[in-house]
Amino acid sequence: MTLFTQLYIDGAWRDGADGGTFPVIDPAAGETIAQFAAATAEDCAAAVEAAEAAFPAWSSTSPRARSEILYRAFEILRAERERFAEIMVRENGKAWPDALAEATYATEFFRWFAEEAVRVPGDFRLSPAGDKRIVVARQPMGVALLITPWNFPAAMATRKLGPALAAGCTTILKPARETPLTAAYMVDVLERAGVPRGVVNLVTPVPTGPLVAGMLAHPAVRKLSFTGSTEVGRELLKECADTVVSASMELGGNAPVIVLPGADIAQAVDGAMIAKMRNGGSACTAANRFYVHDSVHDAFVAEMSARLGEVRTGSGLDQANTLGALVSVAERDKVAELVRTAVGEGARLVSGGGSHAEGAFIDPTLIDGVTHGDTITRREIFGPVTAVVRYESVDEAVRMANDTEFGLVAYVFGPEELALRTALRVDAGMVAVNRGVLSDPAAPFGGTKQSGLGREGGSEGILEFLEEKYVALNP
Repeated sequence: MTLFTQLYIDGAWRDGADGGTFPVIDPAAGETIAQFAAATAEDCAAAVEAAEAAFPAWSSTSPRARSEILYRAFEILRAERERFAEIMVRENGKAWPDALAEATYATEFFRWFAEEAVRVPGDFRLSPAGDKRIVVARQPMGVALLITPWNFPAAMATRKLGPALAAGCTTILKPARETPLTAAYMVDVLERAGVPRGVVNLVTPVPTGPLVAGMLAHPAVRKLSFTGSTEVGRELLKECADTVVSASMELGGNAPVIVLPGADIAQAVDGAMIAKMRNGGSACTAANRFYVHDSVHDAFVAEMSARLGEVRTGSGLDQANTLGALVSVAERDKVAELVRTAVGEGARLVSGGGSHAEGAFIDPTLIDGVTHGDTITRREIFGPVTAVVRYESVDEAVRMANDTEFGLVAYVFGPEELALRTALRVDAGMVAVNRGVLSDPAAPFGGTKQSGLGREGGSEGILEFLEEKYVALNP
């Protein structure tokens, strides 16, 4: 398999200005699989300048032409789905089924925004006073800096590149240092699809913080789209303030699951397995806190424990495994410490809890007897750990679910009418009712409170990269 390991600036693959590299590690094997070019301040400046120079031509390209390039990229990715998935398995550690699912999901963002490129809305109407015609046009913002995380290295990139390119913005993609190979492959796909020189650029700055700040300070950069932790998001917002850069942010989550009285246990466990174990729990949408009603608690815990015991853990290159490695040993150890802390605070380890001496693996784990407010209910676990809190009233469950600074996603299982009423009371940007997954390119993705700003996907996603211009005409 060919792996792209260089920066991509102004339509050309190149090494960093000082020739530096950093290792890309296979977390399942603990082996270095590539040395990737490290970008310097000079490289980052060159990427911004290339995007700035390409913006006038790209922004004036017809929506249909931009749409067709994105659709060609969709077709290439669909044809190369297994190659796409294997790169993710090797550098991220995820299980093969998760990698294939992400490859499909990521690819769909290019198809969706190929369609949205030609449907940007505007407005034309007579003013109430009758003295003018009000024309509202939407125009691309300019150069967009796109910063993506390691947990979904493909989908988070296409969810940003798709709308930015469809809107007519030029881009600089900055992937996580753990997973640059997926991003580089995707840039190669866009090059093959016909993206003009300078429209897409790829940099991996080292050190990250100061060089990202330098790009944000450049007057040509008018948009930041970031997916990552709330802590980093707060710092980036401060940096955006200096030059009033428009910021879209999908930040941390602490997703509650409310299992209501009368819930169908089989349905609830089916959904919980997806919500918790998808991507090994390393997802901002992953179920984090399980609030289970007293009347169904014992049955839920017993069935969930049995299902977790069926999970097969190991390298994603073995396609029979359904739980892969976490992205690094450091991430594995962080999750293991959360489990130890939970038990130390009085919770009961029902199953799992072990980590492996070799590779960044941790067994699927179930903890019961957790008290709301324990450390594990306050942290984003980002691993395959189910923490169960027993409750007695629905009002109590809603209060506990909302008792967090985060509000990205929630899950509710139970009789339809009660589940819908409960879902509307939960303070989150997205709620799944009696299902374990809700992400869809056609739906607006985003949260409330400190889980982010703006929306990705849906018809709303492209609007994040467009500015409204009002033109007044004589009637």
